[in-house]
Amino acid sequence: MDSTDTDRFDTSRFEACRNRLASLAYRLLGSAADAEDAVQDAFLHWQAADRQRIRAPEAWLTKVVTHLCLDRLRSARARRERSVGAWLPEPLLAGDPMLGPADTFEQRESVSLAVLTVMERLSPVERAVYILREAFAHSHAEIAEILDISEAASQQHLHRARRRVTAARRHRDDVDPAAARRIVEEFLAAASSGRTERLVAMLTDDAIAISDGAGLAERLLQFDTPQRIAAVARAGFTPTPAKRRLAGGTPAMHYACVNGAPALLVVVGDQVVGAVTFDIAGGRIATVRGIAARARLGRLTAAWRRQEPDTPLVAEW
Repeated sequence: MDSTDTDRFDTSRFEACRNRLASLAYRLLGSAADAEDAVQDAFLHWQAADRQRIRAPEAWLTKVVTHLCLDRLRSARARRERSVGAWLPEPLLAGDPMLGPADTFEQRESVSLAVLTVMERLSPVERAVYILREAFAHSHAEIAEILDISEAASQQHLHRARRRVTAARRHRDDVDPAAARRIVEEFLAAASSGRTERLVAMLTDDAIAISDGAGLAERLLQFDTPQRIAAVARAGFTPTPAKRRLAGGTPAMHYACVNGAPALLVVVGDQVVGAVTFDIAGGRIATVRGIAARARLGRLTAAWRRQEPDTPLVAEW
């Protein structure tokens, strides 16, 4: 095999791992753009390495990507950008390969916007141990090798991470898709028509709503009573010429699944300009998240353009 054939073979070995590596990086970073950068950096490391001496390419690349992500999480810039209360994860449309494995509850939960947000409360190493164990089923011996720590330390980090995730994570149910869609349709109908009482009845007593303010606010906007959430939803979903100008046109509202949760996508032409996701508990809405910062909707928009959209819930808002 000549050098060209060897390079092709080695590139194909990397490409075989790419989706898994991207899924790992996304869970660690909560950003598709940052995850793509980390995977590309790993490819450069792979090209520069003495690949003949790498006996287990997937394990080697997993370690490289994990450490690249940890370096990003520890950077001063990341700490400023990702300060708790000022950051929401980047949403991904169902079917995106970056969402990765979804066979177990732990795997599905680890990529939910709820858990990705809770991850910000963990140290980088706690986050890595939690993701490697819960989402990718690595043993503590493997995690110790990846992170250059002892098995005992890996177990301790996992225990602390699980405790903190459990304490901070709000309850949500796996809801039948048809039932989830009905709830979202009812929420949109009530908000658009200004039926505040119906909105309040659809929310749990401890419901919260979180918005990134379209990326214009320094901190997330949070509302924490059903009455306040209903008032904000009614104001936000009532169409006006000013809102259409801000959106860049007359939006359509589509139902979708985002990070495993039912969602509304606000679409102008073929551009997703907003995503509203819902966590449902006991048949009512427990959490509403609004993401409209354009920088965080790029990958979701690209995925939206590749699929055949269904009939919108609202064709012209």
